[in-house]
Amino acid sequence: MNAAAFAALQRDIRSCTLCAAHLPHGTRPVLQISQTARILIVGQAPGRKVHASGIPFDDASGERLRDWMGINRETFYDASRVAILPMGFCYPGTGKSGDLPPRPECAATWRGKVLTELRDIKLTLVIGQYAMAWHLGPCLKPTLTETVQAWRGFLPDLLPLPHPSPRNNIWLKRNPWFDQEVLPVLRRIVKESLGWFDF
Repeated sequence: MNAAAFAALQRDIRSCTLCAAHLPHGTRPVLQISQTARILIVGQAPGRKVHASGIPFDDASGERLRDWMGINRETFYDASRVAILPMGFCYPGTGKSGDLPPRPECAATWRGKVLTELRDIKLTLVIGQYAMAWHLGPCLKPTLTETVQAWRGFLPDLLPLPHPSPRNNIWLKRNPWFDQEVLPVLRRIVKESLGWFDF
């Protein structure tokens, strides 16, 4: 796909209303993609704050994720280096125990078309259970914790992560190995994927 066709694909996605009848807050697809991106971040779906701003991970989860990765906002929001492709592009609304799941129509309609064009990706960060189910397939473990604990087996291409939301503070306290073992490796491979090397 040439640059013009890729730009047209982005316009089609951003104007998508496929799930409008199921979205209580309306459609506002949020994503960040470029054919030159080297890191792909796969999340769940935008939350309320991101829906309002239109900027992916423009919340406390994003601050923590950038810290985990060891990069600043400028790098994180540089589409030529970092692609952000949630499983659902629009805010699904809130349920009894947090945000509702991503609408399945979104991935079925758009995901394959976009992923085919992201040919320079060196590292995919897979965040949360819906993203893991799509990207890890038969390698998915029975629980999210077990999947993240198996992180070494997914490298160098993929790295499963818990969601960086403050709602996961208890999980992070209960699993100190994540901070001690996973994050140093994550920061190193992010640098390598971006072409940043320490000499």
